[in-house]
Amino acid sequence: MTDGGRAGAAARPGTVGAAVAAGGMSVELPLWRAISFFRVLALCYALLRYFDSYLEFLHPVAGWIYLGALTLWTLASTRAFSGPLRCTWYVLATDLTLVVTGIVMSGLVDDPSRISDGAPTLPTIWAAGTVLGFAGRGGWRWAAAAGSVIGVANILGHGGATGDNLHNIVLLMVAGCAIGYVIELARASEATLTRALQIEAATRERERLSRDIHDGVLQVLALVQRRGTGAPAGGADLTELGRLAGEQERALRALMSGGPLPQQRAPEQPQDVRTLLTPYTDERVTVSAPGTPVLLPGRTAAELAAAVGAAVDNVRRHAGPGARAWILVEDEPEAVTVSVRDDGPGFAPGRLGEAERAGRLGVSQSIRGRLLDLGGTAELYSAPGEGVEVELRVPRAASGTPAGLL
Repeated sequence: MTDGGRAGAAARPGTVGAAVAAGGMSVELPLWRAISFFRVLALCYALLRYFDSYLEFLHPVAGWIYLGALTLWTLASTRAFSGPLRCTWYVLATDLTLVVTGIVMSGLVDDPSRISDGAPTLPTIWAAGTVLGFAGRGGWRWAAAAGSVIGVANILGHGGATGDNLHNIVLLMVAGCAIGYVIELARASEATLTRALQIEAATRERERLSRDIHDGVLQVLALVQRRGTGAPAGGADLTELGRLAGEQERALRALMSGGPLPQQRAPEQPQDVRTLLTPYTDERVTVSAPGTPVLLPGRTAAELAAAVGAAVDNVRRHAGPGARAWILVEDEPEAVTVSVRDDGPGFAPGRLGEAERAGRLGVSQSIRGRLLDLGGTAELYSAPGEGVEVELRVPRAASGTPAGLL
């Protein structure tokens, strides 16, 4: 097993592809392809080395028989070394048996003088492919175990504990253990990343549900509280409350069953933002928009309108009964910007943080959370006595709709 320097050099490129857990994402597959390609190249190298010197062997026919068997096994197991699921322990055990057999045979069929001069074994650097396979399948500990078995076979069956042998064994062990260790680190990192992505997805879903509940159920309950206190039985107000309660019941059932909410069933056709904002107009709210359609994809336009609705609801609830609000729509080439400004009392710095800690999520979820999901921004400006301005901006690159699309 001399030529260990070449074995170590051939092993090192495998570290580039070492990454994730067996059967996981495709990051690890390039490493296995590299190992499979290396085994074929190493076989060609072993055949050329033997062809160049087989006449110097005591029993050259035996060497050709072994290399023929090694060739058949390499070709037959190439597909098995394409991934960790196919490369079973039985495949690796067969691989290791062939390596040990070739090393022991080298001590029997080669000339003793050649062996003492540091002649390579029959498998030469093909043995490194076995160690790499163990590293990919089981990590650095299994790579160390396979390297130890090959090292013992090399010392006992081919040349003894010479300086060349020990040097080559150390190179093989270092390369195999290093690659195995990198694979273990990559697999642990991939597991951590997967868990983080799961947590992020769960958090985003929880935030979406919070927005839907805030915009629907909680607002209807607040409306019931405001109108129901002291209201006479019957009348138009109670009829309207009954209708709104029915809508929220259906929305809650959709959330509980995992089905789409009513506003999510709309097709992703471009919608005019102006049309969605017009219902907010009343004696206290003024909407100003361009004379031409302001188009965004259906979901994007609906989410932007819902964020505007949350801002208008905050004006009605917190700015006082006499406060007015102005909604301004700006259709720019790069983005659509909607500003909601009121002339209420405003709020002090830190008030939003207090409201969020108290469980009131109108700004953090219904406004900022929506714009964040759309790839946009939501900025709030206020000072005591100066009202509040909410600026919502959705980039067209995020929405996928060019300006002026009809």
